[in-house]
Amino acid sequence: MEKTVKMRGGVLVDGFWCWLFCRIIIIVATVEAATTAFQTCPAEVPTIRRLSDIHQDNYGRPGLAHMTIAGAMDDGLKEVEVWLQTFAPGIGTPIHRHTCEEIFLSFRGIGTLYLASESSEGKVPGNPNKFPIFRNSTFTIPVNAVHQLRNDYFQEDLQVLVIISRPPIKVFVYEDWSTPHSDAKLQYPYYWDATKNERLVCL
Repeated sequence: MEKTVKMRGGVLVDGFWCWLFCRIIIIVATVEAATTAFQTCPAEVPTIRRLSDIHQDNYGRPGLAHMTIAGAMDDGLKEVEVWLQTFAPGIGTPIHRHTCEEIFLSFRGIGTLYLASESSEGKVPGNPNKFPIFRNSTFTIPVNAVHQLRNDYFQEDLQVLVIISRPPIKVFVYEDWSTPHSDAKLQYPYYWDATKNERLVCL
């Protein structure tokens, strides 16, 4: 009986040390995992920001107000970029195409989307299709589709939220709708994706 008690005591002691050892292993593993996660996270975790605190500029284009809400240049994004753009009456984008998909959400105003019907087949964009843009409308621009967005309503600004893929984008600008695709001028990096020195070259 006494031997049995000692054996039981030994088992209890062994069980305690096993439990303690396991707890230490769990604690160490947790600390290591947290340290690794901290090291792989960006140095500056994005925070909630007010739109009024984000830089806005016309980048040498009168009548345009552009704001990069989140993007490649300042936020290090690689898959998506988000802009807020406001066009004064009579103002629009140049005729252009780019190497990304693009989604528009219209918040305010009335405008027109000009979209080439033969962007991928013809040698020139040709006469574009026209689509009316109004408040709360949304539309998508495919990769390399030649297009232009204009504020054709002379009593109110046109404001849109723009979401693009694969930033920073390569933009090809056309003088008019009869400009051959091969003559479109590459602008890369684009104004708001460029450094200050690069912007001076672009302008």
